[in-house]
Amino acid sequence: MSPLSEVRSTLRRVQLFASLTDLELNYLAERAVAKRYANNEIVFSEGEVCTGLWIVSSGSIRIFKTAANGREQILGIEGPGSSVAELPVFDGGNYPASVSVVTESVLIFVAKKDFHSLVLQHPEVALKVLKVVGARLRRLVGIIEELSFTTVRHRLAAHLLRIAKAEGKTTPEGIELPMSGSQQDLASHIGTVRELVSRNVSRLQAEGVIRTDGKQYFVTDLKKLEKIVETSE
Repeated sequence: MSPLSEVRSTLRRVQLFASLTDLELNYLAERAVAKRYANNEIVFSEGEVCTGLWIVSSGSIRIFKTAANGREQILGIEGPGSSVAELPVFDGGNYPASVSVVTESVLIFVAKKDFHSLVLQHPEVALKVLKVVGARLRRLVGIIEELSFTTVRHRLAAHLLRIAKAEGKTTPEGIELPMSGSQQDLASHIGTVRELVSRNVSRLQAEGVIRTDGKQYFVTDLKKLEKIVETSE
């Protein structure tokens, strides 16, 4: 497959561009640029001038905010076919958060002026952007609610439960969770520090809810984990 065909194939998977004709999609693909990134490489940083829209072709990215003390809060993990930076492309502001790749990834860059031209010709694309941004806003409201009103224990249990139900693999040892990051990464997901994650992971292990083997996690009692999520404050 040629580079142009790969770009066109990626754009076709993106919700924003689903209604475009082949001719219109080719027009956009010819102006888009594919860029390869290594593990953990920064794509752009919070506060930088927004130059365009980014689309994940392969691999995955993480969207995060960094506090003055260096602590990170992960806002989302996005995979192939996802777009990012829709809001600053529209409102003219700087990037409101940072993005780095989780694993080696290929991203497609669409310059702001090319995206604006597309929206002027196809107003329905703007409506799709609102839908994507709206879904992301709902997710951020959920994060704020968890950080404001729940304990680290609850957030950790809820995070593990979400992964178990969405991506968990049943094994003789329990439900295997596809988690390869460190406890610091886990802390960044649930808005706390590594020490509190370590303490609460140890507590869940002592209660027989989970088991860890290095960076690998297993849920050994799903019902008990669900009960913790239901009853924790």
